[in-house]
Amino acid sequence: MSFRLTAASAVTFVAASLLSGCGFFGGDVTEPARTAPATLTLTSPAFEDGGTVPQRYTCTGRNESPPLQWSGVPTDAGSLALVVTDPDAPGGTYVHWVVFNLDKATRSLSAGAVPSGALQARNSAGHARYDGPCPPKGTHHYRFTVYALDGAVHGDSTQDVLDDIGRRTIASGRLTGLVSAG
Repeated sequence: MSFRLTAASAVTFVAASLLSGCGFFGGDVTEPARTAPATLTLTSPAFEDGGTVPQRYTCTGRNESPPLQWSGVPTDAGSLALVVTDPDAPGGTYVHWVVFNLDKATRSLSAGAVPSGALQARNSAGHARYDGPCPPKGTHHYRFTVYALDGAVHGDSTQDVLDDIGRRTIASGRLTGLVSAG
């Protein structure tokens, strides 16, 4: 009987970890290099830089993207992109959301919204959407990074899109939120 309980517990733990927003997947992509100046300011009315991401925006809440605002976009920007990652995931950096080809005039995103015309690449869970923070253990840092780009992004895979964002970046800004397991 105790073996069955232990086996059932192990299966439940593995299944929950694999289905969670920061499970054992994720190390197969590399986020864009930040070689351009960090001159954009990215903020959220929902949490401060280095603060806790409210439960509403996590896998245990509504699992919707938080509201975001940015400023400092260079006048020569051709488009914008937003990438949300968790560098603390057990399998390597986990990509939660990639939104690209945002209109260069966009300065904010409402909670749970993707502007018309913008595209989404698949995240580490294989979904072309926002999957909120869901750390399996400990406290994780969730990096929301906005990129000003010199033109539209192209790519067939998530890695192609992230690589093209890296090549096209002329400026960036980052907001980091914390989420703890439990």
